[in-house]
Amino acid sequence: MTIAIDRKLEELGLALPEAAAPVAAYVPVVEAGGLLHISGQLPFKDGAVMTGRAGEDRDLAYAQEAAQRCGLMLVAQLKKYLGGDLSRVERIVKLGVFINSAPGFTDQPEVANGASELMQALFGESGRHARSAVGVPVLPRGAIVEVDAIIAVR
Repeated sequence: MTIAIDRKLEELGLALPEAAAPVAAYVPVVEAGGLLHISGQLPFKDGAVMTGRAGEDRDLAYAQEAAQRCGLMLVAQLKKYLGGDLSRVERIVKLGVFINSAPGFTDQPEVANGASELMQALFGESGRHARSAVGVPVLPRGAIVEVDAIIAVR
């Protein structure tokens, strides 16, 4: 599966980033009862966090790209935790997508699709998941999007 995902990433013109180290008092991944709980991941582009507020100083396309980059970081954390063996992934169970949103911005589901569509492209039917897409007034480091995940593993 790892080779297949690497191939799919290449076909999409994407690459996994280096898994980010925690910036506070938490761990990136906790395994409990066959589920991996992956801490919220921020969107990195060219070594910097993608910042801004959807519907204010950033448009929908930028926010969707940020959500996709959060999804890439989730997969990077997953791959690191599993020692590179993505064949242990049984199902992407749930994504929690938090969008730094201006008052009146209501396209959170469309922003979250950036991460959701990536999971489906990489993991196929096992990548289809439950999801929350929530508008918030601010995120750590001024990020425009943060995404966490619950993933079932074998």
